[in-house]
Amino acid sequence: MPRIAIIETGLVAPQHRERHGSYPQMFERMIRASHPAIAFDVISIPSGQACPDPDKTEAILITGSAAGVYDERDWIAQLEEFVRAAYASKTPMVGICFGHQLIAQALGGLVRKSEKGWGIGRHVYRIVPGNGVIEGEHIALACSHQDQVIEAPAHARTILSSDFTPHAGLLYANGVTLSVQPHPEFDVDYAYACCELRERRAPESVVRAAKASLAEPLDSARLGGAIARFLATGSA
Repeated sequence: MPRIAIIETGLVAPQHRERHGSYPQMFERMIRASHPAIAFDVISIPSGQACPDPDKTEAILITGSAAGVYDERDWIAQLEEFVRAAYASKTPMVGICFGHQLIAQALGGLVRKSEKGWGIGRHVYRIVPGNGVIEGEHIALACSHQDQVIEAPAHARTILSSDFTPHAGLLYANGVTLSVQPHPEFDVDYAYACCELRERRAPESVVRAAKASLAEPLDSARLGGAIARFLATGSA
């Protein structure tokens, strides 16, 4: 099984870190639930670590972040170069939320802050049949974002969508690159905490509805298992 390099691009808020762990720790729990033998390396961008050599990396997972992919930060440009090199070398790669947007932007898509506002709480996404990654017609997942992929890259196929997030999941033509906007690594408690973090930033009615939505079950394990299989096997 491959060793997965988790590229940490953002930090969990200090008041939630002790209970929920870091984003890499959330992903490790998610992946080990179905593939307990997989090993991980964490590359922490906020700690000043540089991207690894994509030619010497077996599999890649890029986390979420409070940053916008369009922010003028040196590390974002460097990470885009890393993504393009990994894509060209056909290294299995998955991006979540910020990672989803970063891969899309690096490979020719358009990302910006959506006029639809905040997407938080439990959202339900349509699944494109026969995509080779995730089965079923719909999937319910936690999300927390304002930015969206507005235009997918030409060589990416949209496999998850909703009216709120038309390009919620992308599968790329090289067969080993996958990205999703929602968060399969979030449990219900952390998804609720994310809603609380949006208080006074998102409209009160949006936050209230998002909190209430989390009374319904999430399908996090289903997508988490699909991502684990994708990274472990290196293809859809």
